[in-house]
Amino acid sequence: MSDFIDKNVLIIIPKSQFCEEELYGIRSVLESHGVRVVVLSKSGQKAYGMKRDEFQPDGMIVDWDRQLGVQGKYHAVILVGGKGARKSLWDDPIIPQILTDHYRFGSLIGAMGEALTVFVRASLITGEIPLPKDAYTQKELKNLGAVCVDTPIISSENIVLGQGLDSIDQFSQVILDFMEIREVC
Repeated sequence: MSDFIDKNVLIIIPKSQFCEEELYGIRSVLESHGVRVVVLSKSGQKAYGMKRDEFQPDGMIVDWDRQLGVQGKYHAVILVGGKGARKSLWDDPIIPQILTDHYRFGSLIGAMGEALTVFVRASLITGEIPLPKDAYTQKELKNLGAVCVDTPIISSENIVLGQGLDSIDQFSQVILDFMEIREVC
């Protein structure tokens, strides 16, 4: 596997009730391969996970393009789920702009679990998506007309979508494989 020391990934988390397993799992896999990971939330303040873990993001979503050590676009932009996604990610006006901008640039964009709704609401997904485990999210996706299938991960071109906890390793590997194949400045 390549050395990813020059790669940057942005992970956006809910400002509270984020999924610790998704954040820590993806982040640790990427960092173990030398990827620089920037984690942002809506407020930039200390966030609490669903299991009450405390986490201090690197900053606020509005400052996504002003992070120390990151110039230009990120090689990947990933949304992490958790019950807080419906309160702080689903209706955020900036996140769809960041995702669309990076998608058009050729960066990888992705979401896990409850954060999948952001992609559907922003019309970034036209095909099937993994069926998240959360019943509230399933209902919202059904109301939006999303086609959900019971599969851990779906990826195509420069989009990767994960069902949740059971797909963290596979999801992370798709990110690494994408960065190894594609050169994005």
